[in-house]
Amino acid sequence: MSPDDDPSRAGYGAPSPEETAGFLGPARRTARVSFSPSRAATLALVFAGVVLLAAPFWFTFVFATQARADIFTSPPPVWFGTHFLSNVQLLLERLPFWRNLGMSLYVACMTTALNLLLCALAGYAFAVHEFAGKKPLFALVVGSMMLPSFLNMIPNFMVMDFLGWIDTPRALYVPGAAGALGIFLMRQYIGTAIPRDLIDAARMDGCGELRTFWSVVMPLCGPALGTLGLITFINAWNNFVGPLVVMRSVEHYTVPLALRSMQSPNNTEWGALMAGSAIAMLPLLVAFVFSARRLVAGLTAGAVK
Repeated sequence: MSPDDDPSRAGYGAPSPEETAGFLGPARRTARVSFSPSRAATLALVFAGVVLLAAPFWFTFVFATQARADIFTSPPPVWFGTHFLSNVQLLLERLPFWRNLGMSLYVACMTTALNLLLCALAGYAFAVHEFAGKKPLFALVVGSMMLPSFLNMIPNFMVMDFLGWIDTPRALYVPGAAGALGIFLMRQYIGTAIPRDLIDAARMDGCGELRTFWSVVMPLCGPALGTLGLITFINAWNNFVGPLVVMRSVEHYTVPLALRSMQSPNNTEWGALMAGSAIAMLPLLVAFVFSARRLVAGLTAGAVK
């Protein structure tokens, strides 16, 4: 083989380093991100929004480690202290906090499980089946979302008192077992994201309605179920008015009501209160971290075809 045919020589087969630099030069120039005053203003606005949203969480955890006298100093502390264990001990002396935390977890889990099942069933019925009064009934479900929640406080208390459920967990998770928002969300998702031909094919294969729902529809509703589950769990965990109306004993209080009972006009242990609030936020943060991607997928499902 002659020297001119040597593949290792420049100009044979592959471009020379000068040619490579010429090819990559414009690409590198176009890859640079332009920095303008409008972009700087946008980034500053986003950063300010992140700070405003994160500040309450940060100061809750910081104040949970501070003594009551240190919380109200000027300027307030912005870093962690050394009084977290003493605040937790004081919290446990004032409240059966772990029992209240378990009650909140039980009520939130039961409410979430019932909503996932019943709202999926109702959404499947509205999306797939045709029956008399379907449109007026669905309009009634959607319209009920516009009513203020405090309107049903007295009727809810009267029903729970008639059933003998006052001061029991059933009075908290049964009335919210099938929310209008969940029915609307599941109906929209099943109607837009699940092909009707797939349901018809399952029926032709001999599946009944419950088998079609459980084996075909439910496995495909993961994003919507994750979204509904997270929203329902957060609402049930933060529910304050419901336990205030139907709960009587401190042992049956949920965490928001138990922490509120610690406040008084003259002697509020704010360090213990912040410690309880910080512990109560942890389940919500964990649930959000594990289902944030599913939340976005469920909210945007059906938006693009």
